Amino acid sequence: MSNDNPAPSNPPGAPRPESRRQNWSSDVTRWFAIVIGLYLLVSYITIPLLWREAEGHPALAQLPQIARTKDNIPGDPLNIALVGPESSVSRSMLAAGWHPADPLTLKSCLRIAADTILREQYTDAPVSNLYVWGHKQDLAFEQPVGHDPRRRHHVRFWRSAELDQDGFPLWIGGATFDEKVGLSHTTGQITHHISPEVDVERDKILADLKQASVIGDIRWIAVFHTQKSGRNGGGDRWETDGRLPVVHLKSSAAIQPLRPD
Repeated sequence: MSNDNPAPSNPPGAPRPESRRQNWSSDVTRWFAIVIGLYLLVSYITIPLLWREAEGHPALAQLPQIARTKDNIPGDPLNIALVGPESSVSRSMLAAGWHPADPLTLKSCLRIAADTILREQYTDAPVSNLYVWGHKQDLAFEQPVGHDPRRRHHVRFWRSAELDQDGFPLWIGGATFDEKVGLSHTTGQITHHISPEVDVERDKILADLKQASVIGDIRWIAVFHTQKSGRNGGGDRWETDGRLPVVHLKSSAAIQPLRPD
């Protein structure tokens, strides 16, 4: 038997054509917003960060891992890098509570010898010369421990010849802690002996700089030291996790230098 009644064009419960068009339009709008959001994230945030990370500072391309003595004997490991003009480095370290070391002269050598014997504090005691890129340290800073010149936190910095895209050099540093004074195990000369835990000194400088609010940005090189232990020119053992922090400092105008007492 034939059925003369036509089937309903829109079965009960089914969405109306107008509703389907509205849902489709809403889906298109939502997906369009997601695509635009992803485009903005990738193009304006992710890719620039990746380029900056890949490029880094040009001085990092041929950066030595260890400083050397004048006689080319391996010295202390390098374990921290700062990026910025010299004024920012000096102001940052002062604001972080570090003293600039006196130049290494006969007068300063005699004074540190006398103060070591008498256990008198020498806040700006000189440090021995070590060499990176063929020249001795450009800057050196320290923090004394009590009134004993034999024990101190100290760091040397060497300025790179290469500049980054902002015109700033990289200052590669070697931070160590002097535990005592004794005879060098390699030359027999009187010298400071360092603690083997050089990462502790690296992390101390970072903490002091953070406390002083002078850091603009930090990037870590996860595998900088291929050799994670060794001995310096005095025969002292050192060990590291192999990482190198590259610290971009704030501009010197934004730093309030507070010379420690």
